[in-house]
Amino acid sequence: MRIQIVGQGRMGSALASALRPPGTGLSPASAVPPAADIVLLPQAGRGADCAEADVVLLAVPDSEIEAAAAGIAPGRIVGHLSGSTTLEPLAPHEAFSVHPLLSVTGPGTSFAGAHAAVDGSSERALAVARDLASLLGMETFRVADADRAAYHAAASVASNFLVALEGFAERLARTAGVPRGALVPLARAALRNWAELGAESALTGPIARGDERTVERQRAAVAERSPRDLHLFDALVTATRELAGSAQDDGSGRP
Repeated sequence: MRIQIVGQGRMGSALASALRPPGTGLSPASAVPPAADIVLLPQAGRGADCAEADVVLLAVPDSEIEAAAAGIAPGRIVGHLSGSTTLEPLAPHEAFSVHPLLSVTGPGTSFAGAHAAVDGSSERALAVARDLASLLGMETFRVADADRAAYHAAASVASNFLVALEGFAERLARTAGVPRGALVPLARAALRNWAELGAESALTGPIARGDERTVERQRAAVAERSPRDLHLFDALVTATRELAGSAQDDGSGRP
């Protein structure tokens, strides 16, 4: 199988690096038949027709996927790397998608151990997506077109929104002379507990204990020290109360 990557940004360069230099035969993963040795062709520009490739992987911005796919000669299996984009912009090609669920910073990025969302317009295209992910050391799960927006929103909440939330904590802590580093072990423990136990069982703190007096004092402090974040605090208190209620309803224990 001859694969060509279109695009030389962070994702494209990371994949080219991870899949070894152009022209190098790759040892197939156990899930790939021995006859399916992969050769990575030289990276192509966005206007190339990739006529020599069997599989074309579009590592371009989401807004350019459709135009890039339109320039690919018929007969190729064409894939993209977007989390939120469906397979529709790749029509009429036999199409697939692989979305590595991790932060990609360019050459040297390790994909091993990460998960990847995959899909395909045919069983053959889906197999290509899974084989590519396997070669990169990733575990796969399938996400259909109808579920792409929800999947990508969940990923944004788990990563981008988490950073925004810690930014709120950092701003408030600064008003009390508390360094950001002092919050790091707490944040890491909370994330680890969530990963191991799930949200209901990992929840701790005054809301989980039903200590409303403490919550009111916290709210007053936020209103005084960081009023721009009061709406966020209120929304989080509401969400946390609902989570605590869910834990009580199903009998889940909390630390």
